Amino acid sequence: MAEPIFSHIYSNGLVLVAEPMPWLHSAAFTMLLPAGTAQEPADRSGLSTMTAELSFRGAGPRSSRQFLQDLEALGIEWSQSVSEAHTSYRAACEAEKLGRALELFADLVRRPHLPVGELEAARQTALQEWRALEDEPSQKVVVELRRRYYRTPWGRPSQGDLEALQTIHHQEVVQFWERFYRPDGCIIGAAGRFEWPQLVDWVGELLADWAPGAPTEPSQATNPPSVGHLPYDSQQTHLAVAYPAVPYRHEDYFRAWSAVHVLSGGASARLFTEIRERRGLCYAVYASYHSLRDCAGVFCYAGTTAGRAQETLEVLLAELRRLADGIQPEELHRLRARVKSSLVFQQESSAGRSQALASDWYHLGRARTLDEVDRLIQSLSLEEINAYLARSGPEDFSILAIGPQALEPAGFRTVQVEA
Repeated sequence: MAEPIFSHIYSNGLVLVAEPMPWLHSAAFTMLLPAGTAQEPADRSGLSTMTAELSFRGAGPRSSRQFLQDLEALGIEWSQSVSEAHTSYRAACEAEKLGRALELFADLVRRPHLPVGELEAARQTALQEWRALEDEPSQKVVVELRRRYYRTPWGRPSQGDLEALQTIHHQEVVQFWERFYRPDGCIIGAAGRFEWPQLVDWVGELLADWAPGAPTEPSQATNPPSVGHLPYDSQQTHLAVAYPAVPYRHEDYFRAWSAVHVLSGGASARLFTEIRERRGLCYAVYASYHSLRDCAGVFCYAGTTAGRAQETLEVLLAELRRLADGIQPEELHRLRARVKSSLVFQQESSAGRSQALASDWYHLGRARTLDEVDRLIQSLSLEEINAYLARSGPEDFSILAIGPQALEPAGFRTVQVEA
């Protein structure tokens, strides 16, 4: 029988949302702080990433070395990342060590040392991430298209800009932490084996007296469709195409999401079958859904040779347009089977559930159970998905190519695509 999802909002605005999973021996939590790239000053792209990097270099009574040693001594698997809306800290551990793990991360977000002597080391780490993106055009093309697709500041990449990363100074890091590492807007998602009343008390003792003060998010919107080209001396061309979609909290979300999984959901998916297998146009192709709270987009990628890039783009656009004709019964059947498997795996992952709970709360103001998600997807009918696609099929494409030659998306030829 499914366990209930609990939630508690503290007086300072901090949200705790949790799902007991008593059959596990682990527990995990995800902390979403309202300190994403959208909150950075316009000329300081990468500031949120440098702040997150510096935060691990000592916190509370622990030096940088002692903090990391304590994480390892407790067997905590941890990570941090930065997105448009949040800086995220994640931790998973044995269930009986959850309280001590929470204590460490409470120090990290409330009492980081942010040592000035470690700033250059944090800067070099951030610069390495930026260079890694520059050296990987298959990733850069999607990141750059996302920057152009969303209205500023929502398209900023976590890797930042080179000039900003080279000039960010210590006081700017401290000011960013002081302003945005705050409880109002912070969401903690927890999952695994624990007692809910005890968890509420633990988090309350550590964070309930944390002073609020984070400002609200900037408004979210997308830009008009655009076409771009970034020159790159290579025999390959990397293509990215984006089109508008409904956000996660929209009533049509699962209909739109289902269509994307028909495009890109395994070896039987349309993009893989038509573009890679039947025509041999590319070595990699996929589509993914990306949602902010108020707007969203579907982002497609194809990697091909420079000589076949124009044809690859035309076939990709034709496949996207063909979605308006609807999906087939066997495609919906495969989708449901994949979802069933995915939900089974989530039932065994406290870390995955903690992330999903926190994300749900941000987008919906509540969290969905796995049973609810399963019911929503299994109840989708072919008729309602196809009716949605008929009225809201892919259009208004934004296109970006990285390669030796610009492409000609306006006036592309009509391409015959097999049903």
